Amino acid sequence: MPQISAQQIVNAVLIDAPAPQSTALPSPTPSQLIGTVTSAEGGDIAGAQIILTGPALPSYSAVTDSDGFFKLPAIAPGTYTITITATGFSPWTHAGVVVQPGKDVDLPSIQLKIATVYTSVDALSQHEVAVEQLKVEEHQRVLGVIPNFFVTFEKNPAPLSTGQKYHLAWRTAIDPVTFGFTAIAAGVEQANNTFSGFGTGPAGYGKRFGAATGDTFSATFFGGAVYPSLFHQDPRYFYKGTGTIKKRAMYAIASAVLCKSDSGKWQPNYSFIAGNFTAAGLSNAYYPASNRGAGLTLTNAALATASASIGALFEEFLLARITTKHKP
Repeated sequence: MPQISAQQIVNAVLIDAPAPQSTALPSPTPSQLIGTVTSAEGGDIAGAQIILTGPALPSYSAVTDSDGFFKLPAIAPGTYTITITATGFSPWTHAGVVVQPGKDVDLPSIQLKIATVYTSVDALSQHEVAVEQLKVEEHQRVLGVIPNFFVTFEKNPAPLSTGQKYHLAWRTAIDPVTFGFTAIAAGVEQANNTFSGFGTGPAGYGKRFGAATGDTFSATFFGGAVYPSLFHQDPRYFYKGTGTIKKRAMYAIASAVLCKSDSGKWQPNYSFIAGNFTAAGLSNAYYPASNRGAGLTLTNAALATASASIGALFEEFLLARITTKHKP
């Protein structure tokens, strides 16, 4: 019987022994993270950059689509910090995003706030702002012809200085179109023989034209400059342009008896009312003797107040649409 060596026995044991099993740990199951980025106003933000970082872990990135949606696939388990940036918005960061093996993370909707932009500008004084706004106002004309200077279409106009109030009144009073309307009014009075004490013919027309010019100048300056300066009130009509028709109509009608002070507060329109009575009282100095007296004063003041309310209604609903507004 052949003999078996010790080496042969060892070799046989090694060949028949089972292979050793691997002790390597299985790889963690990856997950995905999804979410949506919107603005604080509720709009979706496209193109936002998503960065997911964690200590000793790889970083992940994505970009939101047109609906503000993003997805980060195949993320290893761990604790991350997510940072979101978008043009025009303040960056958004959140730490402690936990990703567990095999479990997707659906983040709540993320809202970005509009970034605050700080610019360095030289602040203009209220007077300088008023100067610029006045340049526009003194070139406002209905249909490009009729002066419409005592109206502001600014939402928050700067208050006028005393000099600016007088300037606006002067520009209105000496405008050729103002003289043209005065001439027409005198012609109508001549045709109807109104204020018969003025007489007829060229002399009568001249007196009527002179009286109408005096009325225009005194009403414009006392109601638009003198008293507004004394009472610190703004003589302009503040165009409303919004709200129901009823509210806008009531606003326009009330403008004859209500106005804004230079500080922006609404108060009784002492300037316009006093200006009307002053102008009407002065008319007693140059109207025919038969037409002078308290009756003339009250009539002219009442007509001026009523015409102001009617004019404001036209301003609010018609003239604003056909008034040219441009700088010189």
